[in-house]
Amino acid sequence: MCLQECDTNDLPDTIGDLHLADATKGNRLGLAIYYRMDRFTAYETKTFALKKSLHDRVLSPAHERLIGTRVIDNETDHDLVIASFHAAPLTASNSLRRNQIHAAHAELLSMRGGLMSLMVGDFNYPFFTKNLTAKMKDAGYDLTLSDRRTYTRYKVFKGHFDFATSQGLNIESVETLPRGASDHLPILISAEYGQDAPVAGDSAAPAA
Repeated sequence: MCLQECDTNDLPDTIGDLHLADATKGNRLGLAIYYRMDRFTAYETKTFALKKSLHDRVLSPAHERLIGTRVIDNETDHDLVIASFHAAPLTASNSLRRNQIHAAHAELLSMRGGLMSLMVGDFNYPFFTKNLTAKMKDAGYDLTLSDRRTYTRYKVFKGHFDFATSQGLNIESVETLPRGASDHLPILISAEYGQDAPVAGDSAAPAA
């Protein structure tokens, strides 16, 4: 479970059968990742600062905009990185957000030897998503939008803000769930491993 804009000081260590991998510490718009310990073994979690927008420099809402956890799937022995991402707000340019996305992918790549990752979050990119999809494809990543819009509070800003980029995975669906306490609707991603997905012990993805 990937969270954005959460109060990390109030996060419990467990939610049901989900365990907190880690959370950001240096920003008020906190990021966090929870995982099932009976399904995954977490080896490493890192947080990353990305290029700042003018909004960040003036109001300082976010220092770390990416958190990634490298896990081994205990059932299949697959090795992957799962990440929670929060891009700069709409006051920034699309080019800056693309810079943040590419930088985030590079940081996650440094955590893994293989080519499998899933990055989920608020990309703040409701317009020109076809162009973004093409640029992600050129970089070797798939971009998958949800089946319905994830932000509907203001007419001018309606759109798919929250989605996923992936590599080495087959995304079966991204379902927009009913609204909760957040102004963004949550999404549920269903995925399966690609045919050439690395497993722990592969020369391309050494076990930690």
